[in-house]
Amino acid sequence: MTATGHDASERVELAISGMTCASCANRIERKLNKLDGVTASVNYATEKASVRFPAGTAVGDLVSVVRAAGYDAAPPRPESAGADVPEDAETEQLRLRVVVAAALGVPVVVLSMVPALQYPTWQWLALALSSVVVWVCGWPIHRAAAVNLRHGSSTMDTLVSMGVLVAYLWSVWALVFGEAGAVGMRHEFSVVPRQSTTGDVYLEVAVGVTVFLLLGRWLEARSKRRAGAALRALLALGAKDVAVLRDGREERVPVERLRVGDPFVVRPGERIAADGRVDEGTSAVDRSVVTGESVPEEVGPGDAVVGGTVNVGGRLVVVATGVGADTQLSRMAALVERAQEGKAEVQRLADRISAVFVPVVVVLAALTLGGWLLAGRSLEFAVIAAVAVLVIACPCALGLATPTALLVGTGRGAQLGVLVKGPEVLESTRRIDTVVLDKTGTVTEGRMRLVDVVLADGVRRVDLLRAAGAVENASEHPIASAIVRGAGAEVGELPAVSDFASTEGLGVSGLVDGRAVLVGRPRLLGQRGVELPPRLADAVGEAERAGRTVVAVSLDGVASGLLAVADAVRPSSAAAVRRLRELGLHPVLLTGDNATVARAVAAEVGIDAEDVIAGVLPTEKVDAVRRLQERGRVVAVVGDGVNDAPALAAADLGIAMGTGADVAIEAGDLTLVRGDLVAAVDAIRLARRTLAIIRGNLFWAFAYNVAGLPLAAAGLLNPVLAGAAMAFSSVFVVSNSLRLRSFRPTNG
Repeated sequence: MTATGHDASERVELAISGMTCASCANRIERKLNKLDGVTASVNYATEKASVRFPAGTAVGDLVSVVRAAGYDAAPPRPESAGADVPEDAETEQLRLRVVVAAALGVPVVVLSMVPALQYPTWQWLALALSSVVVWVCGWPIHRAAAVNLRHGSSTMDTLVSMGVLVAYLWSVWALVFGEAGAVGMRHEFSVVPRQSTTGDVYLEVAVGVTVFLLLGRWLEARSKRRAGAALRALLALGAKDVAVLRDGREERVPVERLRVGDPFVVRPGERIAADGRVDEGTSAVDRSVVTGESVPEEVGPGDAVVGGTVNVGGRLVVVATGVGADTQLSRMAALVERAQEGKAEVQRLADRISAVFVPVVVVLAALTLGGWLLAGRSLEFAVIAAVAVLVIACPCALGLATPTALLVGTGRGAQLGVLVKGPEVLESTRRIDTVVLDKTGTVTEGRMRLVDVVLADGVRRVDLLRAAGAVENASEHPIASAIVRGAGAEVGELPAVSDFASTEGLGVSGLVDGRAVLVGRPRLLGQRGVELPPRLADAVGEAERAGRTVVAVSLDGVASGLLAVADAVRPSSAAAVRRLRELGLHPVLLTGDNATVARAVAAEVGIDAEDVIAGVLPTEKVDAVRRLQERGRVVAVVGDGVNDAPALAAADLGIAMGTGADVAIEAGDLTLVRGDLVAAVDAIRLARRTLAIIRGNLFWAFAYNVAGLPLAAAGLLNPVLAGAAMAFSSVFVVSNSLRLRSFRPTNG
């Protein structure tokens, strides 16, 4: 159990046991929310309550409220990882009840349905077997109904318990006091309630409904467990121990003892124990668990690594920068869990319906009983029709429709590097029609890169790069860093420079291998009396029109070439823009850069020139978003920097690149862990798919009741079939949600 301070309030998460349907969750939620200053959200699918309460309130008081409502609350148990996790004790006990109920109940149903097997006293054997099924296997149902009755409320257990007990007690009365106990009594199974008054028994109804309900609950519990497998796998990805370097020696310690600043060793095949920065060694790191990317990333000294990822190459020494709850993996898991606490608008509607659903069904069953009696039908027919109404009306599917889809969808998103903040985000993705893309760090890579080299006549490329790279290596300017990286990649180790000098804002100079080297803006060369030949001068104009920054190089006082640097467009950006259009979205490029550069980038990725908004300050980005909204657009913003945070917050949907600033991530509704714009396409696709599954679940849950209740009330449905349909509805909803596990990324 964890509680965190926030605006003079605290938050705790409680595991709730004893819930059997959505009505239970709604009831606990209402009880908790009646406390002063308490805001609670109870999730039936995850069986957890997220409660925010005033500082100073005892957590024990919250637990007491839950227990007073007839349920139990405790800190959530740590779960094992993976989809094939062992069943917990509660699920195992439920499985045992199903096995015993089926073993004893099937003979009862078969005897009741097949007259040829009905030996003279078969009904008394059926009563004995039914009694065990109803009172032993089905005891949790009746106990929950009694607890609800004691607290003046009703749930699905109330309906089922009433239906089962009415069928069972009617049969006992018919056997003991009526004609049904006579030797040689016969009757056949009928799809509709039987209309005779000769004292038939309905033990197959009591048994069948109990077996189907228990079976449905067991399958539901298994499916819900599978639905949460992705989150459990995410939570369990961290290393259990770590080899910490102390005085040059490795010491294996539990990962909980690792501290920020500790150096630790990661061997090939091991998981990286914490977020950190590589101090020694080079290797390839498989980051698929946090980004969904299948290709390992090469890392070396100075590169950041993420805890939970796998070292697939050489030995690394990493200095920890984030441990425990401060790791990216832990924050991802927290975001995924937090996303499952809220409720989408469609689920809030379902909750309001299920809150009054059970009392309405009880009234409807009473009206069915009275209506058939007034119509002149037998008491037996009227009672069994009322039982069918009680049994088929199950609010369980309504309660599972949203939480299970959200559980599977957010878990699958985490596997693909897409984090959803809450269910309301899903509804936002359906409405958006415009996507505003920040340029720097979103459409582009966010750092300058050497993209072109133009040589004067007679100059070798390797000589130009070697000299320019050596001089720029002594500078810390971003443009200099881009030239050094590009030159180093082509010529290898750069020579030393002497007599280095820097002219602020214009360029640098120095001696390399005895040659005078000048690197800077063409204007600097002009000031030093170095003229660019016509071909190089024309190349300067072309590069600047393309949005590139041009650096001129002179060797021994002679113009020798040009180096063009630019913030390179991400390789996937053009494909991402095309796919956004395929989703029916209108892309807009937004940047603080000048219009020339912005239009060049837009043209490269396929955004129309009229959809470029350039030269805007961070506060003006918000104004640009609002102007689009005033024109009737529903706007999503994709950004990564501190300057994007206000626009992300102002948008109808904020999508933050996880490679960016923490403030941008906090302001976003969706977070993309990997720095790839195609991930935004996957995020929108997954969110829309999850919402479609939720709506499909709710449609079938409502349709099932809309179709089933009139049939039952009209006396056209045997309670056994009603019980089967009721159990199937919940299993169907969970199984439908599990389809999200097969969601594939766009580039997968």
